[in-house]
Amino acid sequence: MHYAGACHCGALTLDFYSEKSPAELGARTCQCSFCQAHGASWTSDPQGQVEITLSGPFSRYRFGTKTADFLVCANCGVVPAVVSEIDGQLRGVVRVNCLEESAVFLAQAAPMDLDGEILDSRLDRRAKGWTPATIKDKN
Repeated sequence: MHYAGACHCGALTLDFYSEKSPAELGARTCQCSFCQAHGASWTSDPQGQVEITLSGPFSRYRFGTKTADFLVCANCGVVPAVVSEIDGQLRGVVRVNCLEESAVFLAQAAPMDLDGEILDSRLDRRAKGWTPATIKDKN
């Protein structure tokens, strides 16, 4: 299945490919202060693929363990994806709020609290659960 998404102004787009339905993929509503401030819920599929296209100005925001890049649109401020390089492979999570099918994903959203997770466990969880990702920078 193909799930398309974008930031509000369309400068950062994504194409998320998975054989799973939104109900199977689910959505996780992160409880960290950044995600709570942005009302963000995320999904991923380690057997899927996400292609992120950067067609406008953006920034990479890091906080906490500084092991993941929140891709922030410089025009509208929306974060459609987060990426992390783990063992030489780029992996990411997709913000379900930015997908065309967001309502179906959000109906399945469950809270997720990662406070206190040690760094090695965090990277291992991402390696096993995040989606292989590519970024095309058209800037």
